[in-house]
Amino acid sequence: MKKLNQNKYSWLLLLIGVAAFSLSGNAQEDTVAKEEATEIVKLNYYSQNNSLQYLLLKSILKKGKEQTPQPNKSYQLFLDSGDASNLIANVKTDASGRAKAFLPASLKEKWAAASSHTFIVKAGEEELVTDYAISKTKITIDTASSEGIKSITVTVLKQEGDEWLPAPDVEMKVGIQRLGGVLSAGDEETYTTDSSGAVTVEVKKDSLPGDSKGMLILMAKVEDNDLYGNLQIEKAVPWGEKKITDNSFFGKRTLWSTRFRTPLWLLFMAYTIVLSVWGTLIYLVFQLIKIKKIGKQATT
Repeated sequence: MKKLNQNKYSWLLLLIGVAAFSLSGNAQEDTVAKEEATEIVKLNYYSQNNSLQYLLLKSILKKGKEQTPQPNKSYQLFLDSGDASNLIANVKTDASGRAKAFLPASLKEKWAAASSHTFIVKAGEEELVTDYAISKTKITIDTASSEGIKSITVTVLKQEGDEWLPAPDVEMKVGIQRLGGVLSAGDEETYTTDSSGAVTVEVKKDSLPGDSKGMLILMAKVEDNDLYGNLQIEKAVPWGEKKITDNSFFGKRTLWSTRFRTPLWLLFMAYTIVLSVWGTLIYLVFQLIKIKKIGKQATT
């Protein structure tokens, strides 16, 4: 009897545990469901060929683990402070929640006056981003060819006061521009500058197709660097295979030529079929007319 009571208590405790676990799970689900959505604004700085600077803003609404782009959101971008005189642009996000703004000519002097700058994002009077800072840099790309060995040297310099100093430990991609992105020139995916701010890469990709003149676009690309943002430099070099387009077959009568160069045998077949069909129809019409005339004569 005592053993039976113990089994009853065990089953009762098990049921209480299952019920408690279920209630805990429901409470957690309710907590997640009631979790408030958070607006996240991300800002990135881009510099192309040391001459084109712009900002890319991305607006996201985060709820739990779900992130949704926010379209048609208006923001103001400022340089160093939120004063109206430092306004870079008023932007509105597109369908993907992104907005792009270029540094205006009106802020050229302020941009040149300092070696580092902070970008500020505001929505109305509320400041959403206040700590996105970058240091001004220059990036150069040079090439060398000796005894059949080609190499690419990329140098990154940072501005400190009126001086340009080497920027060490900058990770980047160095290679050839292709449709899918940057094809690494060497064996590594990325390279890092040394104490002199430079990195040299031996070109291992040979006999790549270029344009009609054999030109390839070399590219060095720094992505999402905490100090310098996104940097990109390009240079055209005649290291590719010339792209030769043979259009001579378009002047011949082939199946893949234009309609004015259709093969004669195909034209003969097509016109024969058309003439046969129309000839048969015309013959039948004349026969019907002839039958009608014979019918009238017989009636008379």
